[in-house]
Amino acid sequence: MEPAREEARSPKAIREGNRSVGKRRPRTEVFLNLPYDSDFETKFLAYVCAAHAVGLVPRVTLEVPGGARRLDRIFALIQQCEFSVHDLSRVQLDKRRPRTPRFNMPFELGLAVASEKLGRRHLWFVMEEMSYRLAKSLSDLNGTDPYIHNGTVEGVFREMGNAFVRKKVASVPQMWGIYRRVRKQIPAILKS
Repeated sequence: MEPAREEARSPKAIREGNRSVGKRRPRTEVFLNLPYDSDFETKFLAYVCAAHAVGLVPRVTLEVPGGARRLDRIFALIQQCEFSVHDLSRVQLDKRRPRTPRFNMPFELGLAVASEKLGRRHLWFVMEEMSYRLAKSLSDLNGTDPYIHNGTVEGVFREMGNAFVRKKVASVPQMWGIYRRVRKQIPAILKS
């Protein structure tokens, strides 16, 4: 019997980490339900880098093109993803009048929960800045333990690692390395 030998791989297959020619490994995507304001920018980048570090492709509503109703586009994006991460740390009254809370974040969490409850394979995680606030603001989720990031980049890395520990082990220092490299490239990325 001849020993098994590895097939020759194309340059594209090597770049993508595939073991065989012509077969694409399925990409596991995660929907990131995050604020987009400048005060959250460092944590937004931390989530994107942490998702990448644990082997996931981050998806956000910023990429949703115009055309169809926004709600339909967001729901379709959630359904395309096996996972979703919902940061509810910024559900608060805004400073401008009339002082109202923004409900987009918990609403999109509700879409993810509904998707899972309707039989779609979808695992969702809730992130928060403070302990016990979720129990007060969204008591319907009692029994769901949020991941508390303490409002820091390091905390986002730690809690993303905790949430996706079964997916792929990535250390906080590895996440910091990715974050620093990407952060240096932001001006070029924004320019292009």
